Amino acid sequence: MTRWQRGAAEIERMLADGELQALSGAPADGGQWLAKARRTLSTATDAASTDPDSAFTLAYDAARFACTGLLAQQGLRVTTRGGHYAVEVAVRSQFGGTFDQYGGLRRQRNDIEYPVMIAAKLMPDDARAAIAVANELIDAADQLLPHLGLFG
Repeated sequence: MTRWQRGAAEIERMLADGELQALSGAPADGGQWLAKARRTLSTATDAASTDPDSAFTLAYDAARFACTGLLAQQGLRVTTRGGHYAVEVAVRSQFGGTFDQYGGLRRQRNDIEYPVMIAAKLMPDDARAAIAVANELIDAADQLLPHLGLFG
């Protein structure tokens, strides 16, 4: 399988800057990440009515796991230097479309986890909206995964 070409220059920059690192062997299997994403999304769905803040955070985590799975399938891993933002940049630059939504989830999750001021409480519909976006991302990742080979 050939290397994914879209966004290759951005991935090379991120590798050179230490935001991503290369993996090999068993860790380069994105399927495990997608399974984890689906389990986490199920938990988020169960909590949406009673604990929307936690459900939103879990939906975000599920979306991140799906995106991380795509990177793992390519033999890539984000570093602590790159963090969650590196996941966003890597998937947006390579895959775009549906994956552009990840950034909005990431920013809203940051607002929940690290508020500048006390904001209005999330409602169950807010959590359900995040769950719907995460589900779209997981489904899109599931479609892409078989088409990805190692980046290097």
